[in-house]
Amino acid sequence: MSNLVRTDPFDVAFRDFFRNMLRPTALELETTPEIRVDLKETEKTYAVHAEIPGVKKEDIEVSIDGNLVSIRAEVRREKEEKGETTLRSERYYGAVARSFTLTSDVDEKAATAKYADGVLELVLPKKAGGASRRLTVQ
Repeated sequence: MSNLVRTDPFDVAFRDFFRNMLRPTALELETTPEIRVDLKETEKTYAVHAEIPGVKKEDIEVSIDGNLVSIRAEVRREKEEKGETTLRSERYYGAVARSFTLTSDVDEKAATAKYADGVLELVLPKKAGGASRRLTVQ
């Protein structure tokens, strides 16, 4: 025999109403910053567009090791709501990073980086002679 449980629908609705009032809404919660990347390849270069909004160009580091490209940025976000007394003050300090590997090695001496309007643009030329070769199986 099954157990029956008696509930009052008004009691459930009342509890849910007040429970939701105490939780922050999705609009109030800020997500952790991320680096969004678009990667394009031509015959001689890779083009990377990385979105890193709200970061100063001095706080961005790009490192290249062979075919491994790493982007790191220091993020500082401050938000303060004021009135007669400070009711809420929020800050976020931290680092975000993104690494990816490419199919060919990158010529790091010829690589360029520009940062404007929250978008980091990298032009990464492929190393000469870095093309793959096919082995004959004997």
